[in-house]
Amino acid sequence: MEGPGEAPGPQPPHPEDHRIRDGDFVVLKREDVFKAVQVQRRKKVTFEKQWFYLDNIIGHSYGTTFEVTNGGSLQPKKKKEEPTSETKEAGTDNRNIIDDGKSQKLTQDDIKALKDKGIKGEEIVQQLIENSTTFRDKTEFAQDKYIKKKKKKYEAIITVVKPSTRILSIMYYAREPGKINHMRYDTLAQMLTLGNIRAGNKMIVMETCAGLVLGAMMERMGGFGSIIQLYPGGGPVRAATACFGFPKSFLSGLYEFPLNKVDSLLNGTFSAEMLSSEPKDSASVEESNGTLEEKQTTEQEKEDSVAEAQESHHPQEQETMEIVSQDPEYKEPKERGSKKDYIQEKQRRQEEQRKRHLEAAALLSERNADGLIVASRFHPTPLLLTLLDFVAPSRPFVVYCQYKESSSTLFMLLAAVGMLYKTAGKRRGHQPQTV
Repeated sequence: MEGPGEAPGPQPPHPEDHRIRDGDFVVLKREDVFKAVQVQRRKKVTFEKQWFYLDNIIGHSYGTTFEVTNGGSLQPKKKKEEPTSETKEAGTDNRNIIDDGKSQKLTQDDIKALKDKGIKGEEIVQQLIENSTTFRDKTEFAQDKYIKKKKKKYEAIITVVKPSTRILSIMYYAREPGKINHMRYDTLAQMLTLGNIRAGNKMIVMETCAGLVLGAMMERMGGFGSIIQLYPGGGPVRAATACFGFPKSFLSGLYEFPLNKVDSLLNGTFSAEMLSSEPKDSASVEESNGTLEEKQTTEQEKEDSVAEAQESHHPQEQETMEIVSQDPEYKEPKERGSKKDYIQEKQRRQEEQRKRHLEAAALLSERNADGLIVASRFHPTPLLLTLLDFVAPSRPFVVYCQYKESSSTLFMLLAAVGMLYKTAGKRRGHQPQTV
């Protein structure tokens, strides 16, 4: 139960949460390829060499499948019953089929003309089958392979799914595994289980996985409890965390603290003046976080340019998107306001971030965290031995390292330290888990 002075916790999910709204983060799925984007009206999105707008997905349920129509519009795809009574006419083998490039009667100009008329991809595939002189001579397996290949090329079928730990882990591991230290989604699931991540916990995390581990912990805790993120450099990187689309209530229990101030916190020499001595770094990183969150969309810029070149026969749609950037009166948000307002807003954010750092320092000073997760590109041994002092006795900790040599070195050291603690009769026992 909540006390009279306590703020209410996160509310249970509303039925409208299962519908896509403007500003939500969604994941686009096409076969086994994923891409995380933010829903914005009249925003051009390119995915798998196909451009479209996300306006029409607003109001639909997550998991709906859409088809890209003429002009970049998305329309819900109706389920079509496959005929079961008809039998396919197929050959016995492919030995007499010669790939001379003359088996298809439709030329590229004919296919382009069909696209210009607004013919759907499904109908184009059917016409390709009917105009193929060798299709009926192929085996049933070869026919299915041919249809699957043509559907992938001409049918733009996209499913919009809700972001989750599993989907984002698969997406990052397939597209850029180096950003998450080559962590598989089943490994991340083991870390959450072994670390006893649950609602109401007070957790410490040190990760350099673009915020994926942090987002997975926040999803598991459901907005209840607190998480202190230790970060190297000027500020935390939360590009993957932003893709989850958490509500603001989830961010109230999220704290951050610079890793280079941990030693002073352990020695008792930490003070508020140490944070105010470097406001420049914190502000610059806070601004760059906005660009880091958008890195998901910039990863396919080369692919986007190829797709736009292929779709150059739609000048009207492209001109409408270029008007904004070519308008001389259009200015960035920072340029619209005066310089004084921008400086005041910058100072306000610095002061707010400083308060959050002091709150994180106070939570760490209690040294009663319920668990610790370490998943970084740095050597885990010095990190773990330093951060263990903030964890309460008999609490689990999980260490992930993509190199088995570093993990085995740490494990042997922990085993040796554990024997020393047993010999000395000390009671500060932790449950080590290395992944």
